[in-house]
Amino acid sequence: MPHLALDRAFCQQLEKLEKHVRNGVFDAWEKFERLTLDQLFKDPGLKLESLKGARDRQIRTIRITQGYRGVVLAPESGDTFVLLRVGPHDDATEWAVKQKATINAVTGAVELREIATLEDLTPAYRSIAPAEEQRLFAKVSDGEMAALGIDATTLVQARVLTGLEQLDVFGRFFPPDQYRVLEHLALGASVEQTWQEVVAPALADAASPEPVDTTDYATAIVRTRTRIAVVSDADELRDILEKPFAAWRIFLHPAQHKVAYRPSYSGPTQVTGGPGTGKSVVALHRVRHLLRHLRDGDRILLTTFTNALVASLDEGLSLLVDDPYLRDRVDIMTVDAFAGRLVSTSRRPLTGYEETTRWEQAAQATGFTGAPQFLAQEYKHVVLSQDIRSQEEYERCERRGRGSALPPSARPLVWQTVQEFTRRLAEDGLRTYLGTCVEAADLLAEQGPRYRHVVVDEAQDLHPAQWRMLRAAAPRRPDDLFIAGDPHQRIYDSRVSLKSLGINVAGRSTKLRKNYRSTQEILSWATGLLLGRPYADLADSGQYHTLIGYASALHGAGPRIHGAQTEEAELDALVAQVRDWLDGGAAPGEIGVCARFNKTCEKVKDHLTAAGIPADRIRGGSARADAAVNVGTMHTFKGLEYRHTAVVGVNDRALPNPSAITPEEIDRLQHEADLAAERCLLFVACTRARDSLYVSWTGQPSPFLVDAGCGTR
Repeated sequence: MPHLALDRAFCQQLEKLEKHVRNGVFDAWEKFERLTLDQLFKDPGLKLESLKGARDRQIRTIRITQGYRGVVLAPESGDTFVLLRVGPHDDATEWAVKQKATINAVTGAVELREIATLEDLTPAYRSIAPAEEQRLFAKVSDGEMAALGIDATTLVQARVLTGLEQLDVFGRFFPPDQYRVLEHLALGASVEQTWQEVVAPALADAASPEPVDTTDYATAIVRTRTRIAVVSDADELRDILEKPFAAWRIFLHPAQHKVAYRPSYSGPTQVTGGPGTGKSVVALHRVRHLLRHLRDGDRILLTTFTNALVASLDEGLSLLVDDPYLRDRVDIMTVDAFAGRLVSTSRRPLTGYEETTRWEQAAQATGFTGAPQFLAQEYKHVVLSQDIRSQEEYERCERRGRGSALPPSARPLVWQTVQEFTRRLAEDGLRTYLGTCVEAADLLAEQGPRYRHVVVDEAQDLHPAQWRMLRAAAPRRPDDLFIAGDPHQRIYDSRVSLKSLGINVAGRSTKLRKNYRSTQEILSWATGLLLGRPYADLADSGQYHTLIGYASALHGAGPRIHGAQTEEAELDALVAQVRDWLDGGAAPGEIGVCARFNKTCEKVKDHLTAAGIPADRIRGGSARADAAVNVGTMHTFKGLEYRHTAVVGVNDRALPNPSAITPEEIDRLQHEADLAAERCLLFVACTRARDSLYVSWTGQPSPFLVDAGCGTR
């Protein structure tokens, strides 16, 4: 009986396809389920056609709707076909004729490559390549390459490459699994490391001890279960077509699947990776895995930094965990909400403006003549960070990370001012968020843990005081903490070494490098904002992360940037861009517009509304708007993604925001940290985009754009 399986690349297209095209996919799938092979090839509506000039006669097309065709792998053995891509007739055909399907001789998985383009590129790169001993893979023998699954065709092409830049050019056309092997080797991994980290997980997912027959596509399709789904139920298919998140449920990448569904970890575990690498999805899958083994009475805390991210995680877990009994055993809340629930205090948290005023009052009372900003940062980055409880401890502590001198003779007065600040808050029924976390950690230390497992998303923004509370929230047992984060997205001023807090992830840390959200063109542009700037690792402050090897599995148009003379002209250009996206078939809720300041967001919303385009403000804790363009600050957009994203107001007065930068004369290191946080904020905003990114400014562009060579009109 024939079947039509789904390739991951097709599932990544789902949100771009209009509803009538999705319905056409369902109709085509139904035909494969009820017709014989002979009937399929003769069906006039399906039009299962071979292609003139095709590089692989197993690659054919089928009719989806009037004007849209699907590209399918129609192997000569077996009766399972694979839907690879859906697109307009000419685009689908043009793509199909360039493809070639093969079976990996090591993993037994089905592979696809754009063979026509690779064969065009290879002679040109060979003609400029230096001597063989100077090329990228000169130290890896042909036999070692073959043992890692590099076939003869890819080997010929890989042998002409001389650097990572050339590998990136070829990478978009190579079979993905083979590209990952080559990328790993190019980044300095040994053959043994590459086998353990890339090939072995793929073999484990294949779950078949049988030798590989490179002509047996029926078996190979079954072995490729992390990238190809054989859907046998109509309701399941409709669920996939209607809920694109379900594609992640089926198609976890082998590296992600290995992390999320490992039976058990002996202690705290960390997964890091850039935007769009699936850290949050891995965290959700880990919760799903832990729920399956939860004992009676045990609960899981899934926590993150902002209310907007809580809403996103809640929606994702609801899609992933259908059983209401299991779902109710997971509490999803921000770290600060968890602290507030534990302490159950009626004291009101301070706003940022109030806190500055309170430090001024405390300094006036004690006679401290330094800047209130210095006091606030000393309290946050030294006193609370190191959990200092007495003047004696403060006087002898190392002020790690502080770039301002403080002689021993000055410390007693600083400590007195800190005590005055906290005393006045208590008297007036006020509190700081971090102070509440300190109280909550003390309470947990006294009363004991509240959860069996704690899963943390967007971990890079948490303060040591928050980490102490989370450490105390679960017993020190296997699978206690699961941590997902990215140092390059650290947009709040927190410095932490998990190791120093008793959270040791050594030997249980994984870094994801493949982006599944933005196109490579958008990603390359956005990473230019950070390249060359290392960011401290979460686990150990002596280690650093870079973006080397970070790449996308998707390709498309690059960003569009626009410099305007006036704010009115910038807003008019934004309206034109949004109209263009809408006219291209995007729904309003698939478009996000973010800016650094709330006042800019209000102007954007008003301008779009006046132009007849529905627009809604998205704030922390509020749900995304499906029927309107989503408008919010860059901080609010953290953790979200949109098919089309516009980042506006990126001028030299907004990024960096002067009010967010500590003057260098107050603290040199804090000044540098604040600039890095502002740079990360722009990077985060730009990587919310999936298909299209638009960046604009009025007057002079942000120096971050200029530094990256992006600030030209």
